[in-house]
Amino acid sequence: MSDAQQHRPVMADVARVAGVSLPTVSRVLTGAVSVSPDKRARVLAAIEQLGYRPNAAARALVSGRRSLIAVLAGNTSLYGYARTISGIAGAARQAGYTVVIMVVESADPAVVDEALDLVLGQPVAGVIVLEFNDVGRAVVERLPQGIPVVSAGGRVRRDGQVRSVLIDEYAGGRAVTEYLLGLGHATVHHVAIPVLGGAPGRTEGWRDALAAAGAPVPEILRATWEPASGYRLGLELLGRLDVTAVFCGNDDLAIGVLRAFVENGVAVPQDVSVVGFDDQPFGAFWSPPLTTASQDFDDLGARAFASLQHDLDPAAAEDASSAVVATPTLVVRESAGPVGRGAAGRGS
Repeated sequence: MSDAQQHRPVMADVARVAGVSLPTVSRVLTGAVSVSPDKRARVLAAIEQLGYRPNAAARALVSGRRSLIAVLAGNTSLYGYARTISGIAGAARQAGYTVVIMVVESADPAVVDEALDLVLGQPVAGVIVLEFNDVGRAVVERLPQGIPVVSAGGRVRRDGQVRSVLIDEYAGGRAVTEYLLGLGHATVHHVAIPVLGGAPGRTEGWRDALAAAGAPVPEILRATWEPASGYRLGLELLGRLDVTAVFCGNDDLAIGVLRAFVENGVAVPQDVSVVGFDDQPFGAFWSPPLTTASQDFDDLGARAFASLQHDLDPAAAEDASSAVVATPTLVVRESAGPVGRGAAGRGS
């Protein structure tokens, strides 16, 4: 195994191969002090031979341009968070930036401030906050002024505190509800994701669609993010003949509700239609395949970086002014259908 394979080369390795001092290598990298053409050529040749890559701080010194983008999020394992981060990282990489991720454990001000201190202690060019929950909201509120910031989320911001790039959850929730009403359901029950500074946009869209149609607005069933929460609420809905359609705030909850129904002899969609939100990959392979609203989180991440890049490098950034808000797409599969005789006869 070669030396280069055994360890990643550092500045000291470059100095050794080039036969110069460590300060000389630093001067070549930073350009702060002139170096003789011979020594400069030897350092550059050693860098190429070793495959040395300066760290982000060194690159910033060389170019005069900071290249770190910090992503702050309350979670990285949930589908929407993970895919949005993937979209940010892909777009940033193509533009020559490096992404660092900081998970903020809670919305407690002390926890948020500690995370911000760690992140902003690095040579960060800009920050993207995933504002999907109360942690993201707390981060936005406590970020200091003077650093470029973009918020990526699913609910339209009303305070204009920072620039936001969004998915229009309201339109998605309304479209799902109107689709179910169009199938003949008298109303649509709703298993909602946790609240963030007011009702989630998808919940507002559900409520407004029912009101516009003159349909009854059932009491909201409050869930957490996990499938087990949907399963528990699905059990609560068993035997209720007024329940013929259920709109779940995400696909995880929908799968939990489906499992509770199917285990207890409620046929989907013959007895009850179930619709999710997000379009996670497993939904298409569930039985029955899940009707849902597709949110393009990779696109959200790419748009968030494009928006931030307008502050960092306007000449290189593409015009993202028309792409601030995107609308989810209704994906019709087999878990939703017209009201049938199964609903009328259930429980008899």
